[in-house]
Amino acid sequence: MSELVLYRKYRPRNFEEVLGQDHVVTVLKNAVHLKRIAHAYLFSGPRGTGKTSVARILAREAGCDEIDLIEIDAASSRGIDEIRALREAVRFLPFKSSYKIYVIDEVHMLTKEAFNALLKTLEEPPGHAVFILATTEAAKVPETIISRCQHFVFRKIPESLIRESVLKIAEKEGFKMDDEAAGLVALFSDGSFRDAQGMLGQLFSLAGKNITAEKAREFLAAPAKNLVEDFTSAIFEKDARKGLMAVEKAGEQGIEMRLFLKFILAEFRFILMLQMADSMEKEIGRFVSGDKLIFLKGKKNVFTGKELGNILSTLLDAYDARNAGYLPQLPLELALFKIVSGEK
Repeated sequence: MSELVLYRKYRPRNFEEVLGQDHVVTVLKNAVHLKRIAHAYLFSGPRGTGKTSVARILAREAGCDEIDLIEIDAASSRGIDEIRALREAVRFLPFKSSYKIYVIDEVHMLTKEAFNALLKTLEEPPGHAVFILATTEAAKVPETIISRCQHFVFRKIPESLIRESVLKIAEKEGFKMDDEAAGLVALFSDGSFRDAQGMLGQLFSLAGKNITAEKAREFLAAPAKNLVEDFTSAIFEKDARKGLMAVEKAGEQGIEMRLFLKFILAEFRFILMLQMADSMEKEIGRFVSGDKLIFLKGKKNVFTGKELGNILSTLLDAYDARNAGYLPQLPLELALFKIVSGEK
């Protein structure tokens, strides 16, 4: 079972199936209901968050027949000749529909000349033409283009939604998957349904019918729980040597330092959440194993909320550090020193 199969099989087919983008879906549903379809839309946001899927759903809901839906990949058709050909074609009426809808994916890849040619069409589009531009890099789209579109920003999908989706897909496909394994896939997907489904497809092929957290960790090359807990404990115990040993072991095992730090950040976030609200225990328990939850609960009252917040801020600074190619572990080691020593 390939990543492609899962991604196509579980792509949303209507607005109700779109998850995590309610702020976009609500407006578009109303536009369709009121028959107020704009002539140009810009969908921007991270990869795998539903931009192209929503574009297709909007086209379908607006009554656009498949023959009148034209999809263009700007990464491979980015020049002025392609856009000139589009300008010529857009004048012709649709075959079967009220609208001829053009979906231009990765629109930021168009050349400057191509953007200028597209701008002329957006300024005076035929009444039957609708353009839906999609991009992961809105900053590279000229303001003159953006100003002529209704702009919708797609958000990263929350881990909780991805985890629930992963569990449902696994069940539908006849696999048993534990909550922690699904939580790991959600964490690694970085807010992308498509990435999560790709990982899941590979896990189905490699891990057998019973997908445990241990198998998911091995496949995803995730740091072992004991390494993450050793580093976390080092901070609570103010034991720099213990923390440095955990970092060294992670490096020896070939674990990418930003990934290691991502797991540490998640750990401290859970601890802070447990301290702030006891009711979060049940929610956090859906992401971690029982012994992990016991470990986290044992740490929740060691520091004050302010201290935990400062620790998270320091670790976030380390996560965002650049130019660490020579010594990738250095930002994490410096963060450990600042926290343990109390320096700011």
